[in-house]
Amino acid sequence: MAPRTQDFIAGVLAQLPLQLGVVPFGLVFGILGLASGLTPLQTVLMSSILFGGASQVVFAQLWSLGTSALVTGSSVAVINLRHVLYSASLAKYLHPLPLRWRIVLGYLLTDEAFAVSVKRFETAPKWAHYHLLGSGLTLWVFWQAATVAGVLVGKEIPADWNLDFAIPLTFIAIIVPNLRNIPQIAAALSAGCMAILAHDLPHNIWIIVAGLTGIIVGGALTKERASS
Repeated sequence: MAPRTQDFIAGVLAQLPLQLGVVPFGLVFGILGLASGLTPLQTVLMSSILFGGASQVVFAQLWSLGTSALVTGSSVAVINLRHVLYSASLAKYLHPLPLRWRIVLGYLLTDEAFAVSVKRFETAPKWAHYHLLGSGLTLWVFWQAATVAGVLVGKEIPADWNLDFAIPLTFIAIIVPNLRNIPQIAAALSAGCMAILAHDLPHNIWIIVAGLTGIIVGGALTKERASS
Protein backbone atom coordinates (compact mmCIF):
# COMPACT_ATOMS: atom_id res chain seq x y z
CA MET A 1 0.00 0.00 0.00
CA ALA A 2 1.36 3.43 -0.95
CA PRO A 3 2.43 5.66 1.99
CA ARG A 4 -0.07 8.33 1.02
CA THR A 5 -2.88 5.79 1.06
CA GLN A 6 -1.73 4.52 4.45
CA ASP A 7 -1.79 8.04 5.85
CA PHE A 8 -5.23 8.70 4.40
CA ILE A 9 -6.65 5.51 5.96
CA ALA A 10 -4.88 6.28 9.25
CA GLY A 11 -6.60 9.69 9.28
CA VAL A 12 -9.99 8.09 8.68
CA LEU A 13 -9.47 5.52 11.44
CA ALA A 14 -8.17 8.13 13.90
CA GLN A 15 -11.24 10.28 13.31
CA LEU A 16 -13.89 7.56 13.60
CA PRO A 17 -13.94 7.27 17.44
CA LEU A 18 -14.53 11.01 17.75
CA GLN A 19 -17.79 10.71 15.87
CA LEU A 20 -19.37 9.45 19.10
CA GLY A 21 -19.34 13.10 20.11
CA VAL A 22 -19.72 14.70 16.70
CA VAL A 23 -22.91 12.88 15.67
CA PRO A 24 -24.96 13.98 18.72
CA PHE A 25 -23.74 17.55 18.23
CA GLY A 26 -24.77 17.43 14.56
CA LEU A 27 -28.19 16.17 15.58
CA VAL A 28 -28.50 19.04 18.04
CA PHE A 29 -27.62 21.59 15.37
CA GLY A 30 -30.16 20.09 12.94
CA ILE A 31 -32.84 20.50 15.59
CA LEU A 32 -31.68 23.99 16.60
CA GLY A 33 -31.51 25.18 13.00
CA LEU A 34 -35.18 24.43 12.43
CA ALA A 35 -36.15 25.85 15.83
CA SER A 36 -34.38 29.12 14.99
CA GLY A 37 -36.50 29.63 11.89
CA LEU A 38 -34.13 28.32 9.24
CA THR A 39 -35.58 26.07 6.57
CA PRO A 40 -34.38 22.46 6.33
CA LEU A 41 -32.34 23.34 3.24
CA GLN A 42 -30.76 26.36 4.91
CA THR A 43 -29.87 24.28 7.95
CA VAL A 44 -28.18 21.59 5.86
CA LEU A 45 -26.37 24.12 3.66
CA MET A 46 -25.00 25.88 6.73
CA SER A 47 -23.30 22.65 7.77
CA SER A 48 -21.79 22.15 4.34
CA ILE A 49 -20.79 25.78 3.68
CA LEU A 50 -19.88 27.16 7.10
CA PHE A 51 -18.82 23.80 8.59
CA GLY A 52 -17.98 25.43 11.89
CA GLY A 53 -19.67 23.45 14.67
CA ALA A 54 -20.03 25.85 17.59
CA SER A 55 -20.20 28.90 15.32
CA GLN A 56 -23.19 27.35 13.53
CA VAL A 57 -25.01 26.98 16.82
CA VAL A 58 -24.28 30.60 17.74
CA PHE A 59 -25.48 31.75 14.31
CA ALA A 60 -28.75 29.86 14.73
CA GLN A 61 -29.29 31.27 18.22
CA LEU A 62 -28.62 34.86 17.14
CA TRP A 63 -30.76 34.39 14.02
CA SER A 64 -33.69 33.25 16.14
CA LEU A 65 -33.37 36.42 18.25
CA GLY A 66 -33.42 38.69 15.20
CA THR A 67 -29.89 39.95 15.85
CA SER A 68 -28.42 42.28 13.25
CA ALA A 69 -26.35 40.82 10.43
CA LEU A 70 -23.27 42.73 11.61
CA VAL A 71 -23.39 41.33 15.15
CA THR A 72 -24.23 37.83 13.92
CA GLY A 73 -21.44 37.81 11.34
CA SER A 74 -18.84 39.23 13.71
CA SER A 75 -19.79 36.74 16.43
CA VAL A 76 -19.36 33.82 14.06
CA ALA A 77 -16.04 35.26 12.87
CA VAL A 78 -14.73 35.66 16.43
CA ILE A 79 -15.61 32.09 17.35
CA ASN A 80 -13.96 30.78 14.20
CA LEU A 81 -10.75 32.67 14.97
CA ARG A 82 -9.58 29.50 16.68
CA HIS A 83 -9.02 28.10 13.20
CA VAL A 84 -6.36 30.78 12.72
CA LEU A 85 -4.47 29.18 15.61
CA TYR A 86 -4.74 25.77 13.96
CA SER A 87 -3.58 27.19 10.63
CA ALA A 88 -0.60 28.88 12.26
CA SER A 89 0.46 25.56 13.80
CA LEU A 90 0.35 23.73 10.47
CA ALA A 91 1.45 26.55 8.15
CA LYS A 92 5.07 25.41 7.90
CA TYR A 93 3.91 21.95 6.83
CA LEU A 94 1.22 23.06 4.37
CA HIS A 95 3.03 26.00 2.80
CA PRO A 96 4.95 23.88 0.23
CA LEU A 97 1.74 22.26 -1.04
CA PRO A 98 -0.05 23.49 -4.20
CA LEU A 99 -2.82 26.04 -3.71
CA ARG A 100 -5.56 23.48 -4.49
CA TRP A 101 -4.36 21.35 -1.57
CA ARG A 102 -4.22 24.29 0.82
CA ILE A 103 -7.75 25.38 -0.10
CA VAL A 104 -9.19 21.90 0.48
CA LEU A 105 -7.28 21.30 3.72
CA GLY A 106 -8.10 24.80 4.96
CA TYR A 107 -11.79 24.03 4.52
CA LEU A 108 -11.46 20.67 6.30
CA LEU A 109 -9.28 21.97 9.16
CA THR A 110 -11.65 21.75 12.11
CA ASP A 111 -11.14 21.12 15.82
CA GLU A 112 -11.31 17.35 15.61
CA ALA A 113 -9.32 17.10 12.38
CA PHE A 114 -6.53 19.20 13.87
CA ALA A 115 -6.56 17.23 17.11
CA VAL A 116 -5.95 13.86 15.46
CA SER A 117 -3.65 15.00 12.62
CA VAL A 118 -1.28 17.47 14.27
CA LYS A 119 0.85 14.64 15.71
CA ARG A 120 1.24 13.17 12.24
CA PHE A 121 2.63 16.45 10.95
CA GLU A 122 5.07 16.63 13.87
CA THR A 123 6.34 13.06 13.60
CA ALA A 124 5.96 12.07 9.92
CA PRO A 125 5.19 15.20 7.87
CA LYS A 126 5.93 13.91 4.34
CA TRP A 127 2.45 12.50 3.65
CA ALA A 128 0.69 13.96 6.68
CA HIS A 129 -1.55 16.10 4.47
CA TYR A 130 -3.21 12.86 3.36
CA HIS A 131 -3.79 12.06 7.02
CA LEU A 132 -5.51 15.43 7.47
CA LEU A 133 -7.49 14.84 4.27
CA GLY A 134 -8.77 11.48 5.55
CA SER A 135 -9.52 12.89 8.98
CA GLY A 136 -11.25 15.99 7.66
CA LEU A 137 -13.35 14.17 5.06
CA THR A 138 -14.50 11.64 7.65
CA LEU A 139 -15.62 14.40 9.98
CA TRP A 140 -17.31 16.25 7.10
CA VAL A 141 -19.34 13.21 6.03
CA PHE A 142 -20.52 12.42 9.56
CA TRP A 143 -21.32 16.08 10.30
CA GLN A 144 -23.45 16.43 7.20
CA ALA A 145 -25.24 13.13 7.85
CA ALA A 146 -25.89 14.06 11.48
CA THR A 147 -27.29 17.46 10.49
CA VAL A 148 -29.64 15.87 7.96
CA ALA A 149 -30.71 13.32 10.57
CA GLY A 150 -31.38 16.13 13.06
CA VAL A 151 -33.51 17.93 10.51
CA LEU A 152 -35.49 14.80 9.66
CA VAL A 153 -35.97 13.10 13.03
CA GLY A 154 -34.83 15.67 15.59
CA LYS A 155 -38.30 16.27 16.98
CA GLU A 156 -38.45 12.65 18.06
CA ILE A 157 -35.33 12.94 20.29
CA PRO A 158 -36.14 13.69 23.97
CA ALA A 159 -34.71 17.01 25.16
CA ASP A 160 -33.52 15.44 28.44
CA TRP A 161 -30.91 13.40 26.57
CA ASN A 162 -28.66 16.52 26.57
CA LEU A 163 -26.84 15.46 23.40
CA ASP A 164 -24.96 18.76 23.21
CA PHE A 165 -22.84 17.68 26.21
CA ALA A 166 -21.17 15.01 24.05
CA ILE A 167 -18.82 17.51 22.41
CA PRO A 168 -16.95 18.73 25.54
CA LEU A 169 -16.66 15.13 26.70
CA THR A 170 -15.11 14.23 23.36
CA PHE A 171 -12.50 16.97 23.63
CA ILE A 172 -11.64 15.96 27.18
CA ALA A 173 -11.05 12.43 25.91
CA ILE A 174 -8.77 13.79 23.16
CA ILE A 175 -6.72 16.18 25.26
CA VAL A 176 -6.16 14.48 28.62
CA PRO A 177 -4.13 11.48 27.34
CA ASN A 178 -1.79 13.89 25.52
CA LEU A 179 -0.87 15.95 28.59
CA ARG A 180 2.60 14.55 29.31
CA ASN A 181 4.65 17.44 30.72
CA ILE A 182 4.31 20.52 32.90
CA PRO A 183 3.86 23.11 30.09
CA GLN A 184 1.11 21.03 28.47
CA ILE A 185 -0.71 20.48 31.76
CA ALA A 186 -0.36 24.16 32.71
CA ALA A 187 -1.65 25.26 29.29
CA ALA A 188 -4.71 23.02 29.59
CA LEU A 189 -5.48 24.06 33.17
CA SER A 190 -5.01 27.79 32.53
CA ALA A 191 -7.17 27.65 29.40
CA GLY A 192 -9.86 25.72 31.27
CA CYS A 193 -9.87 28.16 34.19
CA MET A 194 -10.00 31.15 31.86
CA ALA A 195 -12.88 29.57 29.94
CA ILE A 196 -14.85 29.44 33.19
CA LEU A 197 -13.90 32.94 34.34
CA ALA A 198 -14.55 34.55 30.94
CA HIS A 199 -17.62 32.56 30.00
CA ASP A 200 -19.95 35.54 30.35
CA LEU A 201 -18.04 37.72 27.88
CA PRO A 202 -20.20 38.79 24.91
CA HIS A 203 -20.30 37.01 21.56
CA ASN A 204 -18.64 33.86 22.96
CA ILE A 205 -15.26 35.56 22.86
CA TRP A 206 -14.28 33.46 25.88
CA ILE A 207 -13.26 30.73 23.44
CA ILE A 208 -10.52 32.92 21.98
CA VAL A 209 -9.49 34.35 25.37
CA ALA A 210 -9.14 30.87 26.85
CA GLY A 211 -7.20 29.59 23.84
CA LEU A 212 -4.77 32.51 23.88
CA THR A 213 -4.27 32.10 27.65
CA GLY A 214 -3.33 28.46 27.22
CA ILE A 215 -0.93 29.31 24.38
CA ILE A 216 0.78 32.07 26.36
CA VAL A 217 1.17 29.98 29.53
CA GLY A 218 2.30 26.86 27.69
CA GLY A 219 4.68 28.81 25.45
CA ALA A 220 6.23 30.68 28.38
CA LEU A 221 6.86 27.50 30.37
CA THR A 222 8.24 25.69 27.34
CA LYS A 223 10.66 28.56 26.67
CA GLU A 224 11.69 28.60 30.33
CA ARG A 225 12.40 24.85 30.28
CA ALA A 226 14.41 25.14 27.09
CA SER A 227 16.60 27.90 28.50
CA SER A 228 17.24 26.20 31.86
